[in-house]
Amino acid sequence: MTVNRSAPLSAARLAAVQALYEMDLAGAGADPVLEAIMAERWSLAALDSDGGDGNGGFTPPDQDLLKELVAGVSADIPGVDRYLKMALNHPHTVESLETLLRAVLRAAAYEMAKRPQVPAVVVIKEYVDVADAFFDGREPALVNGFLDSLGRQLRPAEFT
Repeated sequence: MTVNRSAPLSAARLAAVQALYEMDLAGAGADPVLEAIMAERWSLAALDSDGGDGNGGFTPPDQDLLKELVAGVSADIPGVDRYLKMALNHPHTVESLETLLRAVLRAAAYEMAKRPQVPAVVVIKEYVDVADAFFDGREPALVNGFLDSLGRQLRPAEFT
């Protein structure tokens, strides 16, 4: 059996977006939302309760990356939103974005700006995949265009 080493990282990005979405809707802090996500969705008991393969077909998220993304975004939302403003095109503003799309873009912008060890193409692919998991419309294309624009501004050497 081949283990996909990036699956926990992808799961962390997806879970981080879920956490950021919940925080935005409820006005809750990072710690209680992360605790709830880990206790309710990703605890060993929850993973084992499916009676099948022990994970219900889902890979548990890398907890370090999950915590870094949620804490990093929530600690500096104004700073992260400045990255969004850099790459959003009119008529989109941060405030006008649907809450879930805003959560995706915030996590993606944070990772593009603050995690240079992750290649820009990986950040783009990962968050387009996250958008695909949540949306059926044109949002994944918007995420792709946003991250391409932001990546070219923040990491021009990776786009030459």
